[in-house]
Amino acid sequence: MLWIKALHIIFMVSWFAGLFYLPRLFVNHAMAGTGEAADRLALMEAKLYRFMAPLAVLTLVFGTWLWLGYGISGGWLHAKLALVAVLVAYHLYCGKLVRDFRAGRNRRSHVFYRWFNEMPVLILAAVVILAVVKPF
Repeated sequence: MLWIKALHIIFMVSWFAGLFYLPRLFVNHAMAGTGEAADRLALMEAKLYRFMAPLAVLTLVFGTWLWLGYGISGGWLHAKLALVAVLVAYHLYCGKLVRDFRAGRNRRSHVFYRWFNEMPVLILAAVVILAVVKPF
């Protein structure tokens, strides 16, 4: 089971690296407007998002395996799973934003994306606290 835990952590860290970087690309893309730089950013966003998808799936697979293998329960787990669901929704919304930028349909400013970029940081902090401290 320790191998499963290690793989879960490896894929989770890798997925979060993408979740931290992709919205930063959105900030730059919103500032770039149109042109060659915007096209390059759209390509980077699409490639990163495609790379992140299997990382997300593997994180969820190994996390589920741990949950079922250890028979973990408790209120903290319900809260953590709710945050994971929010994180998956965030990831999927990032995919919508990638498509919108690529199609030239972005309607938000770089300031919005700067704030949007902070959400995975807050979720990560909460999930780690819940998993380590198990406050309830």
